Amino acid sequence: MNDTTHRPSLALARVRSGDDVLWTVRAGDAYAPLGITLSELLALPREEARATVERAGGKAATASIRVDAVLAPVDPAQEVWAAGVTYLRSRDGRIEEATDGSPYDRVYVAERPELFFKATGRRVVAHGEPVGGRADSTWDAPEPELGMVLDARGEIFGFVPGNDASSRSIEGENLLYLPQAKVYTAACALGPEIVPAWLVTPPFDIAMTIVRGGETVFEGTTSTDAMARTLADLADWLFRGLDFPDGTIVLTGTGIVPGADFTLSPGDEVTIDIAGLGTLRNPVVSVGR
Repeated sequence: MNDTTHRPSLALARVRSGDDVLWTVRAGDAYAPLGITLSELLALPREEARATVERAGGKAATASIRVDAVLAPVDPAQEVWAAGVTYLRSRDGRIEEATDGSPYDRVYVAERPELFFKATGRRVVAHGEPVGGRADSTWDAPEPELGMVLDARGEIFGFVPGNDASSRSIEGENLLYLPQAKVYTAACALGPEIVPAWLVTPPFDIAMTIVRGGETVFEGTTSTDAMARTLADLADWLFRGLDFPDGTIVLTGTGIVPGADFTLSPGDEVTIDIAGLGTLRNPVVSVGR
């Protein structure tokens, strides 16, 4: 199932158990039913949501269920959003790909951040499932990112590793092509689990490794303390113009950007590790035509 190398002691996991798909709290190696969905949990007042998670976690040893698969940690109808140019390296990388890089310079220092829609929950792929590169793109890159899980009031409920896979060639051709560069089949991976915010404290160290044919072809590291914006600021801007009664997940930008001489290829394996949150690993496939 999921990678156990760096996983936390307690987390929320969406799983398949027999014919059922349900939310659980994993405590150690045991999974106990949460009793409600993530959407319902994020609609609760913060302290009630925490008590619900802790109550289920306390029952894990005695009420553990069989887990056949760990699924993407998001409800099908929930939305995933993303922020861009929150790290200096991201700004430089997008200037490198663009025919006109000045908008990236301006948004990096602007009061208003870049925020864009990324995926619906049903389009998110889980740990171990293939992440996509567009068949009509010549330059594709994974983007390892901290995902923050926001409740219905815009407060940070938890964190999850994410991959905001992107076509750099399509975005670089014209900024108006950003939706096509960011939103396509299998362009968003999350997982394996959500770690409640009260159990971990930012900043987080992030590492990414890409393996091709059994050999490492790229390695990079960063930390969320290199972000030019705060997590609370990103959440505030998103909720200024939108409401999320079921909560939402926001990918917070990447500080690891492979150079212009690198593009993903089908068969590659991308591993994203965020200290304290877990490891997200996905093979790469070509999608579209």
